[in-house]
Amino acid sequence: MDGRDLAAWRAAVRSETKTFFLESPANPALEVVDIAAVAEIAHAAGAMLVVDNVFATPLWQRPLELGADCVVYSATKHIDGQGRCLGGVILSSQDFIDTHIHTYLRQTGPALSPFNAWILLKSLETLTVRVERQTQTAARLADALANHPRLMRLVYPGRPDHPQADIVARQMRAGSTLIALGLSGGKAAAFRMMNALRIVEISNNLGDAKSLITHPATTTHQRFTPAERAAMGVSDGLLRLSVGLEHPDDLLGDLAQALERA
Repeated sequence: MDGRDLAAWRAAVRSETKTFFLESPANPALEVVDIAAVAEIAHAAGAMLVVDNVFATPLWQRPLELGADCVVYSATKHIDGQGRCLGGVILSSQDFIDTHIHTYLRQTGPALSPFNAWILLKSLETLTVRVERQTQTAARLADALANHPRLMRLVYPGRPDHPQADIVARQMRAGSTLIALGLSGGKAAAFRMMNALRIVEISNNLGDAKSLITHPATTTHQRFTPAERAAMGVSDGLLRLSVGLEHPDDLLGDLAQALERA
């Protein structure tokens, strides 16, 4: 269902519904869902709301304060921030953790390795300065490239032309480190641009110290049909850019020259 459509949330509820799940901003086209409104619908139905908050990071969005019952992160992304290890985070009330998470861990045995846990704890010490810098750079790049003739669209949650800019203003403290770029030349143009990049690297990861770019239609969303991808806003010309810690001028120059070759 389309998470932006509150009526669709209401219509999707069944008698057995226990959990609502959403990601906002969403991967890869950066749609934004009204978390507070969806939380109200979930609670009215006797269900819990779980929010994937990876793209917003804990700096720019706090779903628990907006009514969510549980928040999850892929710690591999911004929390590690240097592409070194895998991990995840589950945040909720003490009762939820005691009742569901601790029981699950005790019965099934999954555990983060001590070394990965140490890396992630050390990385938390620099999360704020990294994400602040990445977000500032992403906003600058989005503004500089928004009207580029090779782009059909550019989506960035910090810009006033974002389709859900009013919701962004209510529930996010700043934009994301991610930018969605829609090239007018489709898959061929997207591949030409990626291959022309000299600083930005091609990878499905995000939130890294290095700037990374990926083509969702042939990677993260390749299993969906063309019609399903189109409904999700994942065109053949869509690229997802994760902005890193390189100098903004270097990144802008790299992206500009690559777009000219697209």
